[in-house]
Amino acid sequence: MNTQTPTDTAGFAVLNPSTGEVVGHAPLNSLADLDAAVARAQTAFESWSQTPDAELQAYCEKVAAAIGEHAEELAQLVTREQGKPLNGLGSRWEIGGAQAWAGYTASLKMEAKVLQDSNEGRVELHRKPVGVVGSITPWNFPVMIAVWHILPALRTGNTVVVKPSPNTPLATIRLVEIMQSVLPANVVQVVTGDDRDVNLGAAMSAHEGIRKIVFTGSCATGRRVMQTAAETMKRLTLELGGNDAGIVLPDADPAAIAEGLFWGAFINNGQTCAAMKRLYVHDEIYGAVCENLVAFARQIPVGDGQDESSILGPIQNQMQFDKVARLVDAAKGRGRVLIGGNAGEGLFFPPTIVADLDASDPLVYEEQFGPALPIIRYSDVDEAIAAANASENGLGGSIWTSDIERGRALAGRMECGSVWINKHGAIQPNAPFGGVKQSGVGVEFGEEGLAEYTDIQVVFS
Repeated sequence: MNTQTPTDTAGFAVLNPSTGEVVGHAPLNSLADLDAAVARAQTAFESWSQTPDAELQAYCEKVAAAIGEHAEELAQLVTREQGKPLNGLGSRWEIGGAQAWAGYTASLKMEAKVLQDSNEGRVELHRKPVGVVGSITPWNFPVMIAVWHILPALRTGNTVVVKPSPNTPLATIRLVEIMQSVLPANVVQVVTGDDRDVNLGAAMSAHEGIRKIVFTGSCATGRRVMQTAAETMKRLTLELGGNDAGIVLPDADPAAIAEGLFWGAFINNGQTCAAMKRLYVHDEIYGAVCENLVAFARQIPVGDGQDESSILGPIQNQMQFDKVARLVDAAKGRGRVLIGGNAGEGLFFPPTIVADLDASDPLVYEEQFGPALPIIRYSDVDEAIAAANASENGLGGSIWTSDIERGRALAGRMECGSVWINKHGAIQPNAPFGGVKQSGVGVEFGEEGLAEYTDIQVVFS
């Protein structure tokens, strides 16, 4: 659909979390705008879904190339509205990942399978596009996650209407404009709003013209999406919250794992679904792990994302800032603050590590989604596994050890969709990613993720 550019003065303001300044304005689309976008997507689906597979692949390759051509423009826009630094694991890294994911997804194929070919007949399994896909994206990785949603939909012959978070709509608008420059009309469209008077996300979940919703966000919102979508029996892919646990075994090298532990917890300032949110450390090396982790954290510069020297930036929005501050304040009287702990100016909150907490502390049992990591001491690995699993979430987890085989054996006991050994959160486009329990429905990435955008049709002949 036609959208205003980020420099237009109409619509709602988008703020830079580093400075509080207005970055630009995004359109306040109405329910009628959504209806019109879905209608156009339905019309475009008629021809797009019949496009030969090789052409679908070529179009997706063009999208990946176009993202690369506009990489710096997109990175600058992400930093201005999301707050993450340009460098480190920041906006340039995000856009590079988005391009790589798009390119890999373009290479995937969903070929027909012959289930039977005998004197009794031939049976084939075909994958068919579902129709119009509604994508609802969050504010933590506005371009990367949009690519995760959109590219597999396009690759399988679906059309897409995407609705970004009101906190970070500008980069998504520009991303869609870039995609539209290499795709047929109305194959990908964007609608935006501030979620105050009109909740476009809820309308998409209920919309009769949308056949699938893919949503990344909180568990609470995911449940509402699921409830609303039930009326029209939509297909769903829900990647929801996580309260990921890392378990450090007594044979781990505290100095060697410090960097991995830090980035496992503090990537994107902790504003990552699959970041490590709880760290369980064995008695024998508890002090050494705390010491080395704090020493590494002290080296990380925090500041305005547009400062080339910054490695971490602010928390993206006031609501999330208030939640992190509340959880850290509650932990102060119960544990030891090893570093950080006090809010800075504006939305800046320093990397915070709190030791000596237990399962009864809110910073341990709630998902903080910010730059604060609780450390819990344990003496028996079975108890640590049980504590890690004692959560309604099950997105990711990690084992830190010098014995890789033991790590793999313990990984099988963790109740989560992904387990990493000596790292955390390292997702990749060829490996399915999704949660168990209340961390989601379905998976993304790889052939399994691609299949989620299709219906099965079996042909008997």
